[in-house]
Amino acid sequence: MWCATGDLRVSHQAPARISQISVGRPAPPPQGLAPSANTTMTTAYPSSPKPSRNSYHHPSHLGSHCHRRPCHPLCPPEVCQCSDLRGATEMSMYYNFIGLMWQTLPSLPGLEAKGETRIKANVNVLSVNVGHLVDISKANAIHCTRSPLYCSKCKAAMSSLSNLQNKQNETVWSCEFCGQENKLTNMDPGIRHFSRQTLPGRDVLHLTEDIDKDYINLEDMLVVFCVDISGSMSVTFEVTAGNSMRSPTYVSRLQSVQDALQRALSSLFQTSPRRRVALVTFNDEVTVYGDGTGVPLTLRDWSLVDFDYLKDQGEKYSTPHCILESIHPLTQKIKEMREHGATALGPAALVSIAMASRYTGSKVIICTDGQANIGLGELEQGSLHTSTYSPYFYSQLAKEAVNNGIIVSVLTFEGTDCRLAEIGRLADLTGGRVNIVNISTIFNEIQSVLADNVMATDVTATLLSADGVYFPYEEGSTHKLVKKLGNVTEGAEITFQFAVKPESMEVFQRRDRIPFQLQLDFRTRDLQRVKRIVTEQRRVTTSSWVWAGSLNMAVLGVHCAQLCARLTMEGRVLEAQRQLKAQQDLLKDISEQRPRPKEESIYGNWISTMTMICEDLSGGSKRSSELKGLQASPSSPVQDLSDEAAKVVYQMKRARSVSARKQTEGNLEM
Repeated sequence: MWCATGDLRVSHQAPARISQISVGRPAPPPQGLAPSANTTMTTAYPSSPKPSRNSYHHPSHLGSHCHRRPCHPLCPPEVCQCSDLRGATEMSMYYNFIGLMWQTLPSLPGLEAKGETRIKANVNVLSVNVGHLVDISKANAIHCTRSPLYCSKCKAAMSSLSNLQNKQNETVWSCEFCGQENKLTNMDPGIRHFSRQTLPGRDVLHLTEDIDKDYINLEDMLVVFCVDISGSMSVTFEVTAGNSMRSPTYVSRLQSVQDALQRALSSLFQTSPRRRVALVTFNDEVTVYGDGTGVPLTLRDWSLVDFDYLKDQGEKYSTPHCILESIHPLTQKIKEMREHGATALGPAALVSIAMASRYTGSKVIICTDGQANIGLGELEQGSLHTSTYSPYFYSQLAKEAVNNGIIVSVLTFEGTDCRLAEIGRLADLTGGRVNIVNISTIFNEIQSVLADNVMATDVTATLLSADGVYFPYEEGSTHKLVKKLGNVTEGAEITFQFAVKPESMEVFQRRDRIPFQLQLDFRTRDLQRVKRIVTEQRRVTTSSWVWAGSLNMAVLGVHCAQLCARLTMEGRVLEAQRQLKAQQDLLKDISEQRPRPKEESIYGNWISTMTMICEDLSGGSKRSSELKGLQASPSSPVQDLSDEAAKVVYQMKRARSVSARKQTEGNLEM
């Protein structure tokens, strides 16, 4: 079953996921309509539908029961939440629903943290595969060089769903999102005649004409290895020999990094010979080797606390050659690395990001095993700057990277305390990876980082729905949500909840459909400015119960992981705990109605892991009351988060559905 627009589809049995917009659950066709020829639904319609143990009934049911009749023997009962919209290239009409009666959320954003009452899970969830949408080389959308026409009030874009009327010899567009009447001649004086046949499509790519733009080689990017060579990198570990007769072999952390980097250089030499590679090391000073062919630059003492000076030195350092030309001198510099001294991680990260800023899509890979304890961004306990300046420093540094289209990944060693909750900001905000490795896994993780390519930069997502809808757990309480996404890598997936304000409920119960529009504004790797606009609408039902087996576990599981991880990092642990409990109950009911062991195991483990982290942070009633004080400072992470817990939380924030992954099933794809 496919929805009318080419990049949105509805399926009761979820197919291979190439989703672009997905909503929390599939739904049946409207009454009186037989299912389409390619229907995959097999559940029989019950003769007398009534709430059961696994049917969710809203406590504020208005009392007007919806007496439904079976429309077809193969149709499931009518359900009251949104359908699963997925990306597709085939099209045929099918219908799905949005439920209004089953409101299980606080009435308005900002009330989520008040009280201790248990909530039920909201299944009005939208999932957007941004990584797929920004890949215009694979887009089936209509290409258009003309600028969109926007509503003068809410800035929704006109689409084929728009309602045009002729009033006093004027063509007027009554905005389907806010009701504003827009005279088309005022919006675009060049318009003389506009009809439904000339309306934009439901999925449109607006491309800027940039004929004079210089050619950009998309392979011309820089990889900067930023390596810790402080004294703690000399710690050794026993490596099991293949022959039991041999004596044990001990390898230090630095030796494992040296081996991994040399293997990574060899791999790049074979697969991406035109890729530029540079090396930066840090202990109590920062040494910039570049591609290994020039004179190293050493930064120490006062320069380690001068932001502008460090940035300037990184930007001015000689441009590294491609790995095809520099592999031998660079390999030699890696072999010569020796461990000693303190850990000037902050200054080294700043110099590395500044150096990489010359090439959009570049990567900075930080390998460290200890807390930054000298220079900018020092984090060691007892530092005067730790609690105030350091979090700001890493956040600002991440913004510098995002503005230049740079991905930063942070790799630390297991068994260490690096304050990953702080330095992990660099990866979290730039689209990079956060992971804890050991001497055996570091090469594989570096290879995974090298495979993560930027699909688009400076990405902003704007989601609109009808006036009266709002997005819980987001800033504001309007029907329009704007999110700055920054860098987007392949497969990146984001989710949203939506709900109807109590004061708008009566109005929405009289509506037949609710519109949704996603506006993605981004810059491609070749620096072309693009806006992609996808518009869709969904039917409304006032049914007060939900058949749990019809819910989409993948969408709900990913959303729960992302939302609860974000709430936890913002210090909103109690809210995260309530969400986790609600999702546990919901997933249990889904699995009883429609067992899917593989998905149940993966998404269930995500929820269990986040639950343990939140319980550890709350630490009883006294600790819970203390954490409530963190609610007022959403930009501050939970200070008590261990490195292992921080790794999991950061990875959960970029969780992806199982079928969207490239890596081994059962592992969280981050």
